[in-house]
Amino acid sequence: MTTMDPELVKRWRLILGAAAEEKLQAASGSPGKTGMLDQENLLMDEALAAIYDGTSGIGGGAGAPGAGAGPRSAGLGASSPKLAKWLGDVRSFFPSDIVSVIQADAVQRKGLTKLLFEPELLSQVKPDIGMVATLMSLRGQIPERTKETARTLVREVVDEIVRRLASDLTRAVTGALNKRKHSPLPSLSGMDWNKTIRSNLKNYDTERKLLIPERVYFFDRVRKSKEWTVILDIDQSGSMANSVIYASIVGSIFASMPSLDTHVVAFDTEVVDLSEACENDPVDLLFGIQLGGGTDINKSIAYCEQFVAEPKKTIFLLVSDLYEGGNRTEMIRRLRDMHESGVRSICLLALSDDGVPSYDEDVARKLSQYGIPCFGCSPDKLPELIEGALKGMDLQQLADRLKQVKS
Repeated sequence: MTTMDPELVKRWRLILGAAAEEKLQAASGSPGKTGMLDQENLLMDEALAAIYDGTSGIGGGAGAPGAGAGPRSAGLGASSPKLAKWLGDVRSFFPSDIVSVIQADAVQRKGLTKLLFEPELLSQVKPDIGMVATLMSLRGQIPERTKETARTLVREVVDEIVRRLASDLTRAVTGALNKRKHSPLPSLSGMDWNKTIRSNLKNYDTERKLLIPERVYFFDRVRKSKEWTVILDIDQSGSMANSVIYASIVGSIFASMPSLDTHVVAFDTEVVDLSEACENDPVDLLFGIQLGGGTDINKSIAYCEQFVAEPKKTIFLLVSDLYEGGNRTEMIRRLRDMHESGVRSICLLALSDDGVPSYDEDVARKLSQYGIPCFGCSPDKLPELIEGALKGMDLQQLADRLKQVKS
């Protein structure tokens, strides 16, 4: 019988827990061997057992090193020191993406909201978008002593997302709006490199391997302030948590661009205009959002219609899973009328790294038939979408290239 790879056996032991140790030893050809895990692996096992064992996870210490088969006894207990040690172990033994999953499971599976309510514990949590979503959903319960630590954690995530998206979004907008008439006034920052090179290829000196331009072209850098209107209409329902966070931060980035007149609206059964907050601190904006509740998409679209001054210079981004609790027929009609008036209308079923959640396929299908693309979009693909909308590209074709699943 082929001997099993010891490293593979060790991995299965970490996955299945101490209860599987005896059978794994027998399968690997070393029955009766004392302890399959070294000290470091035992600490890793304890960290996993605290969340993924079959116990309540609220009492008892970790099993002793070298413990044999039997139910795991690890748990996070009720004390802050035990939780602090667990957080440290998790961050030491696992890569950052796995840490995020384990932390989320600690809150969701074990109800360990204490992670979020004690400053000394929250300061050790790995900042990630899932933890920000949890903080937003519990914002009314966060004690005063923890609020500043919570804001610090949220700010780390916001700053990381801004670093990730801001330059590409700004480049996409300025690139699309710069495709205007040329100017006789020279400006290095306004040089149209593509046209200059194409027009002067005939002047290429093969001996010196130099392009000698006969004429240099510059873009007209003068641009109207608030040239385009961008409206972000964001569904606050709990299933859209990550999309809400990304969309709100994107709204803040848009609001910083003088060429865009940006409006950010969040809704459940009520509508909240966050446009002014967008111009300030995006952390304040996020703490102004309340996740959960019902959904009245029609009401929010009706509110957003007031911002459409020039339809052909307006982009309307509805970030929603399209589960309508209000008047569905009226909602579809409003979107159709907005689209037919010339507004560049798009429904993002998700704006997240996680793909598309459950959504109302019937509504998405009807909107797509009217020419309004409905698809999930990762934040990294959003700059291409915005640039295409500003340039007047066929949005349905663009959506087909960008979407993660078919609507």
